[in-house]
Amino acid sequence: MSVLLEVIATTVADARLAAQAGADRLELVTAMGEGGLTPSIGLIEAVVDAVKIPVNVIVRPHSRSFVYDADDYAVMLRDVRAVKAAGANGVVIGMLNPAGEIDREQLARAIDVAEGLAITFHRAFDEARDLQKALDVLLGFDAVANVLTSGGKPSVLQAEATIGELVRQASGSPCTVLAGAGLTVEAVAGFVSRTQVGAVHFGSGVRVGGNGLAPVDSKKVARVRALLDETITPTV
Repeated sequence: MSVLLEVIATTVADARLAAQAGADRLELVTAMGEGGLTPSIGLIEAVVDAVKIPVNVIVRPHSRSFVYDADDYAVMLRDVRAVKAAGANGVVIGMLNPAGEIDREQLARAIDVAEGLAITFHRAFDEARDLQKALDVLLGFDAVANVLTSGGKPSVLQAEATIGELVRQASGSPCTVLAGAGLTVEAVAGFVSRTQVGAVHFGSGVRVGGNGLAPVDSKKVARVRALLDETITPTV
């Protein structure tokens, strides 16, 4: 089976370029320099209309921390409803309690409001105190389709052993380990081979000049797509 390629989009142009170059799915965000915040409703609707591939939308009200207060959670639930109404495939969300554990109660509320949308738990996961325990919590929620992680390191390329362990831990579950942060075109094939990860997530690595604030570079996306397809094609 081919390795899934998810690309961050911040504009309609990004979305079109990534889709045309072979991305399987988009993560739609604004404020990429802050790690991604909830985009506008107009942008969500326009991107959903512009591409045929699934669009997952980040729901993150601010970049201060992944520990939220009651008002933050009220905003996030409104945003989840709005993302669903805008026709997106899924939501990308995450929350921790002050002890550095997954906030199960608030995750359950978000899943309930999402009413069947695919749930990706984002890189709040990497700030959890214990990644294995955090993944166990997420595996208890059938609605969590993906966990986006760099293995707890600034770059996923520094955490190959951890990613491999998480992949094994999630094996046989409905949840896919989505490896992202710091992936490059040059490194992706070896990384996938060594970790056996089934899905990769690209932001800066497929943008012009490797700059997170620059547009998507369709040639880089196409190159990653080709490398991923070669990685899983057995040699005859």
